[in-house]
Amino acid sequence: MRIAKPILLVTTPLGVAGAIYEAFNLAGGLGFLMVALILMISAAIGMLVSTIRKEERAASLIRAVEREEKS
Repeated sequence: MRIAKPILLVTTPLGVAGAIYEAFNLAGGLGFLMVALILMISAAIGMLVSTIRKEERAASLIRAVEREEKS
């Protein structure tokens, strides 16, 4: 696991980039669809992370107010 994780973190983006390059060589439309899919998945992950962080900030603020009221 110690070696596998860094290797996966490096080879996965390289593999995706190579696949997109080959998709544009074989059929331009396929490459465009692959890029669009990756952008949509990235946007979804970004929105999910943003929502989780926002909710965590709100929860910590509520906890701080509750602690302050108890004091």
